[in-house]
Parts: sequence; structure tokens; C-alpha cells
Amino acid sequence: MEVKVIGGGLAGSEAAWTLAQRGIRVILYEMRPATMTPAHSTGLLGELVCSNSLKSKDILSAQGLLKEEMRRMGSLIMQAADRSAIPGGKALVVDRQRFAEYITSALSGHPLVEIRREEVVRIPGPIAIIATGPLTSEAFAESLANFVGQEFLYFYDALSPVVSAESLDTRGMFWADRHGWDKEAYLNAPMSEEEYRRFYEALVAAEVHNPHFDERIPYFEGCLPVEVMAKRGYETLLYGPMRPSGLIDPRTGEEPFAAVQMRPENAEKTAFSLVGFQTQLKISEQERVFRMIPGLEKAEFLRYGAVHRNTYLNAPRLLNPTLELRGNSGIFVAGQLSGTEGYLEAAAGGLVAGINAARIALGKKPMPFPAHTALGTLFSAITEARDKDYQPTNLHLALFTDVPKNLRGRARREFIARRALRELEGFSP
Repeated sequence: MEVKVIGGGLAGSEAAWTLAQRGIRVILYEMRPATMTPAHSTGLLGELVCSNSLKSKDILSAQGLLKEEMRRMGSLIMQAADRSAIPGGKALVVDRQRFAEYITSALSGHPLVEIRREEVVRIPGPIAIIATGPLTSEAFAESLANFVGQEFLYFYDALSPVVSAESLDTRGMFWADRHGWDKEAYLNAPMSEEEYRRFYEALVAAEVHNPHFDERIPYFEGCLPVEVMAKRGYETLLYGPMRPSGLIDPRTGEEPFAAVQMRPENAEKTAFSLVGFQTQLKISEQERVFRMIPGLEKAEFLRYGAVHRNTYLNAPRLLNPTLELRGNSGIFVAGQLSGTEGYLEAAAGGLVAGINAARIALGKKPMPFPAHTALGTLFSAITEARDKDYQPTNLHLALFTDVPKNLRGRARREFIARRALRELEGFSP
């Protein structure tokens, strides 16, 4: 029996690989490059459209633990990330082109995976994984909404600009990671108090691309446009993306008043993204305001910041912890469409949905991951949350339950990690 996977992003790619590795034939549908989305720029599978950071590598963090569990489950996304990693301090940062190329090559070369470059407009069956992501096409979104009998929920997300390395004046910049993990993780542009003041005043007065977004639809708090953050107060950015803590300017031996961090986009360091500078400013305003950052006076923009509307389902109402749609056996939803937020969370959904779709194809029942694993915790959290005003969820340590109350700090994190990996070791899906 074959399984159809709709969408070739992180979740769909992970789902297709998971199925194929279990001996199940897969038809993977991806509408790009014939039909593009507002955020994608290539037809590669697993293309990263926002940051090129997959967050913390520390196994005692929620994100690091999730990575380790995914590695142990044979995750394609983690294979690609580890093979394409570049310096990123505490974070797992990847060369986005190599990352997507690795995923595309692995799936294209798998004998049980057939990739069809076409848009799907109806829910296929009898076994399917819907992983079309937050930028689902209008035709398929309408079909899915009718299928589940419920309208989608929405939030706004934003992208940061990317500038070319050769256009930067790096004489006043320095390489540093505020946590001291990797000195070549970030290129920092320090600012004096006067430079920050001028930049701040220009930023809050700048024109946005579309001032008439539906105000009832919120931004995701973890990815606020920089101008939205700035309007919350003069010092907001100093405690956010422009905080100077831990960044010692070698010219002065002190922390600057403010600093803009730039993360390499690739191993060759030919392009840099402005960390935390996602924006909906007009293109002309991005050029004017961001060139006020010291060293960016002649910056060449390889990608401008942008805002797009993300679509997701009300997971507590519609999904089981196996990611199967309630009342629709054999139909799974994975990735950000399922109500998670974040690259790893999306890929993790593809892994869980892929395992359970494979179980159905093999005549077995779907089964959730153990309750105290990162994978089990995440999908229990999104499917058992309050359904009223549901917002997309990242995995974080506060979601892990049944932890002895006397444990704090590192001892608590160690308990969570040890217990999760022990439960995963005894799990045979």
C-alpha cells in the first residue's frame, strides 16, 4: 500500500523519509517550483524560509533534547542539519542551500519515493499526510477546511533581510558569540548611544509595506517585526535583538551600547542575515533605515524582509497525539499546519505522522510516543491544550510534567533528559 504526502517542506520531507525507511511506497507532492509561495525562492525540498538556525544544541534544553530524540529515530532533517552545519555558537546553524540540497537528493534517490511536482487540491486517501505548511495554497486550504468542517486559524510571521558579505564595511565590526561558545558564530555591528537613538527614531517612523493587516490576527510573539518591537518602547530592542550583553568590542574592551548581530547564511560566509530583524517595512525603507547600522551603509540586500500570513488548524479540537485527524482514520496532519511553531517542531510532526501512517499501512494501529519524551510531550501539549484562542506552540521545558518539585535548574533539566531518553529507548513504534 502507498501513502501520499502533501507538501515537501520539513514535515513532508521527514514524513516521506520515515515511511520509505519502513518499506512503504510514498508519493510526495510538492507544487514548487511551478507554483511558488510568498516566502519560498526555490523548488528544493526542505527549503528554510526564515532563519537558518535550528536553535540550541544543548541536550539539557527542550530543543536539544528534541534533536537527540529525532536523531535516534533516524530523522532525515537531523542528518541534513548535521551534514550542513556551520559555526553558530550554542545553536545548530546550517548552510541553508546545502541543507535543502541534501534533503532533496536523499528523497529523489530513494527507490520507494516518487516526487510529483504538482498542486493537490483535494484530500487524497486512503492514507495521507497533509504537510502543506502555513502557506498552504488557497485551493487546498478550502478543500481541507471543508473536510474538517472548520475554518483555519491565522497569525502573521516575518522574515529578516539578508545582505551580501562583500557589501559590508567590517572595519568597525567584530566576531563574537555572547555566550562564548563560538567566536565565529556572529558578526557584530556595535552602536554608540547616539547611533542607536538615530536608528531607533528612524525605525519607528518608517513606513510599513501594508499598514492594513487584519489587527484581529496576531503576530507570533517569537518572531515579531523589529519595528513592532521598537514601538513597545525605546529600550525594548536593547533587551531583545540588539542587546549588547556578552559582546565585548575588542577596540574598547567593553560592551557597546547596542549591537546588531549578523549570522552567516552559508559556510563560505558570503551572505548574512540580520538576527531578529524580521520586518514589514517597505523595501525603500529597509534600505534607508538598515543602512544606518554602522558598516551597512552600502549594504546590498540579497533578500528583503517580509511578512506573510500563516495558516494552522485548531489542534486540540481536530487532532489526536498521533497527529491523525479525529474521526478520519488514515488522514494525518503534520508540521506548522498542525499547530506547532518552529523548524524542529515541524519536522518532528512529520516523523510522528510518518511512523503512524506506516503503522496503518502495515495493518497496525497508530500509537503516540511515550508521555515524557520530547516527541510525546510536544504532541500531547498541542492536542490537549485549551481549544479556545489556541496559539501555535513551541516545545519548551515547562511542558514536561511529573518532575519532582524539589528539582531546580540543571538538576531538573538532567532529570527530564534522562527520563525522556530512557522512555524512548524502550519504545518500538
